[in-house]
Amino acid sequence: MHKLARFIYFKLMGWTVNGEFPEHIKKCVIAVVPHTSWWDFPLGLLLRRMWNVKINFVGKKSLFKPPFGWYFRWMGGAPVDRTKNNDTVTATAEIFKTRAIFRLTLAPEGTRKKVATLKSGFYYIAKKAEVPIILIAFDFGKKQVKVSEPHWPTEDKEDDFKTYENFFKGVKGKVLEYSF
Repeated sequence: MHKLARFIYFKLMGWTVNGEFPEHIKKCVIAVVPHTSWWDFPLGLLLRRMWNVKINFVGKKSLFKPPFGWYFRWMGGAPVDRTKNNDTVTATAEIFKTRAIFRLTLAPEGTRKKVATLKSGFYYIAKKAEVPIILIAFDFGKKQVKVSEPHWPTEDKEDDFKTYENFFKGVKGKVLEYSF
């Protein structure tokens, strides 16, 4: 499957990769921008297979009940209680403590529509779990996936977010008008 994924990505789709996914890092938050289309999910699955690394996601706990719960777990999902009286950041950060490998993928825009600023949940999850953030840009304009070096969140959120926003600057999503 690894070789097939590479063939599809590089030869059939004609995409490139700028940067290396740090597979030696077993726990991290992966912030993927821009999230403009449902095409982002299959592209992410293809990359995961191409890099041959386990990459996870979280979903509301009701997704993990029968009859499809087994499928979401098999795909790398972890249930999280997202009710109003539950702290989703803390609940998500707690998952890192229970797993030997947990690379959490999130779309910090929080929607597929156009946004002016990134939401901060990914940042606070990484801080609380004490893991680095890896930035990944899906640039449909250049047909390129860009991967950052790991970034450890600091106490200067404003400066950290400038770094994140600069990394994603100029990246074009599948739906151009929704690009970050």
